Amino acid sequence: MNNSIYDVVSLGELLIDFTQYGVSDQGNPVFEANPGGAPANVLSMLNKLGKKTMFIGKVGNDGFGKQLEEALKEQGISTKGLYKDDEVHTTLALVHKLANGDRDFSFYRKPGADIDLRAEEVKEEFFDAKIFHLGSLSLTDQPVKDATLKALSLADKYGCIVSFDPNLREPLWDSLDDAKREIAFVMGKADIMKISDNEVVWFTGEEDYDAGIARIRKAYPNLKLICLSMGRDGSRAYYKDLKVDVPAFLSDKTVETTGAGDTFCACMLNYVLEHGLEDLKEDGLEEMLRFGNAAASLITRKKGALRVMPEKEEVEAFLKGSE
Repeated sequence: MNNSIYDVVSLGELLIDFTQYGVSDQGNPVFEANPGGAPANVLSMLNKLGKKTMFIGKVGNDGFGKQLEEALKEQGISTKGLYKDDEVHTTLALVHKLANGDRDFSFYRKPGADIDLRAEEVKEEFFDAKIFHLGSLSLTDQPVKDATLKALSLADKYGCIVSFDPNLREPLWDSLDDAKREIAFVMGKADIMKISDNEVVWFTGEEDYDAGIARIRKAYPNLKLICLSMGRDGSRAYYKDLKVDVPAFLSDKTVETTGAGDTFCACMLNYVLEHGLEDLKEDGLEEMLRFGNAAASLITRKKGALRVMPEKEEVEAFLKGSE
């Protein structure tokens, strides 16, 4: 790959995840203010794997915004592309843990600083990078949508590999038709994609994941590598004529699943950085998925995501102990 300043640059939401972790003496839910946002979570894990990263986005010029800026710096993520909004507060998300272990999100985002990122704030110099990674939440509203479109154009101009995680959050879209249209647009621009099982079913209407991925690959032949995350059922990689399955590392130590998909996505990007996209083999893809599944399992044992990503050595030791 080229000798870029950054391995991965990511654009999108940086917010506070108020994560439920208990109940007060009065029976009220108690929440912890954890730094979060999928694009930033991905960068945090990549930094743990020794990669150089930069985040592009906006927070409020408030206490939470300062907390988020410090969290990025603490993790070694460049804040060169981070802006502060004097008029709009930092975006907030409340993450409720459901009885089945899944999560329910409530967002405080209209207004929210992350959607106030403007196209003129997305600089050409930011794209001296090997990979540009994004999700779909920066396409829900203006002006951040125009900023995202400019970023995609610059990523193409400077030859970045484009990585996409749809990361569907239904409450943030005016309609699911809008979501499908915007996600389809970015699928048409991306080289690699991490997608979850429920997103495949939603996007394609296919209950069978292989059938759904086949439809996506036919419609978007530009997608060279697709990784499917399936929660407790593990993960799957699709590359050329290969399909590789690896089971999940299930644990009774799971606290919550926030950040698991982002951790896995970062491991996928790390593998692409180290091996490219041109001639991947089945055993290599299996290695990629096993490492990603292990890292995702480890993050579910902690509260939050961005500040508590596992170290590379921790993942390697976990895998060795699982042999």
